[in-house]
Amino acid sequence: MRPNHCQPPARFIRRSLIAAMVGVSLSAAAQAETLTFAHVYETSEPYHEWAVWAGEEIEKRTDGRYSVEVHPASSLGKEADINEGLSLGTVDLIFTGNQFAGRSYGPIGIAGAPYMFRDFDHWQAYVDSDLFAEIAQGYEDATGNVPLAMNYYGKRHTTSNEPINTPEDMQDLKIRVPNAPMYMMFPEQVGANPTPIAFAEVYLALQQGVVDAQENPLPTIKAKAFYEVQDVINLTGHITDSLITIAGGPLWNRLSEEDRQIFRDVYEEAGEKITADIVQQEQDLVAWFEEQGVTVNEVDTAPFREAVMPAHNGDAATWDQETYDRLQAIGQ
Repeated sequence: MRPNHCQPPARFIRRSLIAAMVGVSLSAAAQAETLTFAHVYETSEPYHEWAVWAGEEIEKRTDGRYSVEVHPASSLGKEADINEGLSLGTVDLIFTGNQFAGRSYGPIGIAGAPYMFRDFDHWQAYVDSDLFAEIAQGYEDATGNVPLAMNYYGKRHTTSNEPINTPEDMQDLKIRVPNAPMYMMFPEQVGANPTPIAFAEVYLALQQGVVDAQENPLPTIKAKAFYEVQDVINLTGHITDSLITIAGGPLWNRLSEEDRQIFRDVYEEAGEKITADIVQQEQDLVAWFEEQGVTVNEVDTAPFREAVMPAHNGDAATWDQETYDRLQAIGQ
């Protein structure tokens, strides 16, 4: 039987199939998009751990269409910088405080005001409320950026080298705060001197005596080793704080509805995991700090709360009375 010269040899078919497979692989790789997630926290903290986890989940659930590189510890800039980067498209996702988000849309800053929440349960009820959903939508409408989840950051306490028991003990105290107005409300109402300093510079500022005190939750005080340069942790619990996971508008606008839901689901799950970790750390860390020789000073917070509450709807408020009243009514 004569060979059929029209039939390509087997080796040619195999090579063609391999080339086609390589082409498909290269095409998929070309379509994969690497996103940038920026935050100011240490790699040892739950925020970073679960941001990395979320990035891996995004890649899995989008079948490799998106991967996420997480940049911690202010490596892409201070908090104000990464917030600006969202709209510019230089970063795609961030963690940020309510107070910083409040610079772009005032009402969202209410969750960062001192003594705004009665306790953790009140904060959680707010996170799950229609009020927060409305405020988050207002922020999206105003900025084009999209809040995806709330992450518990912890109750903020004041570290110093002398015990603080009353508001009078804070008179003229130079205390480092983040550079956002809501962080200044507490020290201003008790007669202290709020001093904004970038997060990455706080340890050195305390060590050199540039400031007398700072305020952060227990997990952050440990992660940033502030207890090494301050002798006393005063449990003022003045802000029940949280971080918002936000996607930049330029990213959101190019996501399909299916992928948008994946991003929401993943970052909400990450937020729940962060919150559980921080709650557990807050329970464990008092004993840990005492083992390090640090004085953990129990404080009657009632006088501090009384000093601050008149400012809740004062000149610094970036929300209206109705929003305030609705928040205070949650969970009652």
